[in-house]
Amino acid sequence: MTNNQQAWRRFRRDGMAILGGAILLIIIVAVAIGPSIYRLPIDRIDFGQSSAPPSWEHPFGTNDLGQDILARVLFGGRISLMVALAAMFVAIFLGTFIGAISGFYGGAIDAVLMRLTDLFLSLPQLPLLLLVVYLFRDTVRAIAGPEVGIFVLVVFVIGGLNWMSVARLVRANFLKFREMEFVMAATAIGASQRRLIWIHIFPNILGVIIIAATLSVGNAIITESTLSFLGLGFPPDVPTWGRMLYDAQNYLTSAPHMALFPGLAIFLTVLSINYIGDGLRDALDPKTR
Repeated sequence: MTNNQQAWRRFRRDGMAILGGAILLIIIVAVAIGPSIYRLPIDRIDFGQSSAPPSWEHPFGTNDLGQDILARVLFGGRISLMVALAAMFVAIFLGTFIGAISGFYGGAIDAVLMRLTDLFLSLPQLPLLLLVVYLFRDTVRAIAGPEVGIFVLVVFVIGGLNWMSVARLVRANFLKFREMEFVMAATAIGASQRRLIWIHIFPNILGVIIIAATLSVGNAIITESTLSFLGLGFPPDVPTWGRMLYDAQNYLTSAPHMALFPGLAIFLTVLSINYIGDGLRDALDPKTR
């Protein structure tokens, strides 16, 4: 039995990880094909249905403008998940690149890159995040438009401020594997540095990177929701889950369903991703084999 088959068997035995995977799959399918099935427009205003509670006509109720919340949750889920995935790729790429270079070459390169990592870790993330978005959002809107510009800015800001833990994790594993016998043997027979990194070391830390990636997705969803909740994310006509919470904050007592359903979507998505990450960590850990 291969290591991949053993890892899959261990993952299947983790009930919470399987439950998290099922919930996440349901959410992904819902936001992917839901708007094609549930065709109520997300921007149709009907003040006669303002803040209406859940009903057969509007299963999640309506917001203060009479817009259907279910349609907006389904549509907004696409944006929230795309932002989370794109920000995760940015964070994983930066963290893996910096951690690999630092751990493989060591010396002065390691010292400089790790001091840079320490500098980013010491910065207060949320205030810096808000400051960068506030300073540059008008510029990127003028260049790429209000929606695409904010998407690119939010993705790179979130990813650019969440790579440090990945870099430390990758560096630690590179430091460990570069001293092992199989790497030393490959070096002795003349393997190039590129081959050592990509063929001998990187496949052995891929499981660690996958686990970090799953956890980064949940963190990115929460960060994007925080930005939108504070009014510094997407414009009001783009219904991300965080933006819907921001719009609902003044109606928590009179229409709590406006905040309940987008908040529940964020909660279930992040919780399921964390369960999957925990399951992958246990399944890919060589100590559990």
